[in-house]
Amino acid sequence: MTAGAPGAPATSGESGESGTSRLGGPALRLTVLVGENDRCHHRPLYSEIVHRARAAGLAGASVFRGIEGFGASSLVHTARLLSLSEDLPVAVVIVDTEERVRAFLPELDGLRPAGLVTLERCEVLRYAGPPDGSDGTGTEGRGGA
Repeated sequence: MTAGAPGAPATSGESGESGTSRLGGPALRLTVLVGENDRCHHRPLYSEIVHRARAAGLAGASVFRGIEGFGASSLVHTARLLSLSEDLPVAVVIVDTEERVRAFLPELDGLRPAGLVTLERCEVLRYAGPPDGSDGTGTEGRGGA
């Protein structure tokens, strides 16, 4: 693969001088549903998953906070004002090639998430990395994360 986000699904339709804008193709979407208060190593579980995904070189990860939901306990958690919950549902979504996502799955086994993990085949229509070839964090040249 060329420069840009590691693991981004690439096809022969790559464009852009630095290769940061790519046309997509088949991919796998990993979704991990956990509780907002679930912890791992003294940090939120969703944050641990995101950081491990980045360390593994996956194309990207996003965390979405739910406003209402229930899981195996059948206890409904909601963000409504009259029944505030401190443990709202959270979804971590990662999309990359099937090979890279499946290689990442043992990282989740090590976390022992008490949530639901799903895999769905999908198609990436377009992936566009930062136009300057950076990693998008704005920390280049400043010594760090």
